[in-house]
Amino acid sequence: MAQPHRPRTGKPEKSPTSGASEHAPASGPSTERSPDRPEGDRIAKLLARAGIASRREIERMIEDGRIALDGKLLDTPATFLTTLTGITVDGKPVGRIEPARLFMFNKPTGLLTAERDMAGRPTIYAALTNALPKDAPRLMPVGRLDMNTEGLLLLTNDGELKRAMELPSSGIPRTYRARAFGDISQAQLEELMMGVTIDGMHYGRINANLERRTGRNQWIEMTISEGKNREVRNVLEHLGLEVSRLMRTTYGPFEMGNLPRGTAVEIPQAQVEKFRKDLLRDIKK
Repeated sequence: MAQPHRPRTGKPEKSPTSGASEHAPASGPSTERSPDRPEGDRIAKLLARAGIASRREIERMIEDGRIALDGKLLDTPATFLTTLTGITVDGKPVGRIEPARLFMFNKPTGLLTAERDMAGRPTIYAALTNALPKDAPRLMPVGRLDMNTEGLLLLTNDGELKRAMELPSSGIPRTYRARAFGDISQAQLEELMMGVTIDGMHYGRINANLERRTGRNQWIEMTISEGKNREVRNVLEHLGLEVSRLMRTTYGPFEMGNLPRGTAVEIPQAQVEKFRKDLLRDIKK
């Protein structure tokens, strides 16, 4: 999972630090579990909410001895807190938890959705340095787009929102447009509404429509709700098509529209907060 990004530096940082707003109670931290219900929230949830990293990455950071409470290194993610006061990451205090922010980025092809690549291939972070405003917080990508997939990539400072949006159980629709070579009919595409199993992997309901055709080349619009790895490519290749271009155009209620390639725009705060509250409420049901 990619580490959070600090756009102001122009380079991704190896160590996540602070920088965010906390709306937690004023009471002190607690690492004790009550017999019925622990007080506060798991540290991974609070640090993810603060935009430090994903919950899974925070658990790895605890294992690596990078997170401390009041100067003492934590050795378990089963630590419950009511506030982030006294928490440090790599020796640096964690700031307050800021309100959730969400940006849309029109990712070009040829960029990895990763912090860095051992082979030296370009990642999204250099492009984001120029695309994001100077006051942008550390941001984490919501899901991934393959190196050769372009289009809408959402980025947020809120790890809890990121996790909720990525969960297949959330059922958030994502729409793609694919240019593919081969023979296919609308009737065949409509069969995907029943789902399809490929090499033991089951893909749920897919809404697919043949937009236009020129010879054996066609544009196909597909809406999925699980977001499994390479789902659109795998399904189209299973149908005997060769994908030559793939772009994501929507993620939930957020549409890329005419956003120029390689640029980013922030989604209005009121829209983000409403979406976040509705999503988290639905997950808890």
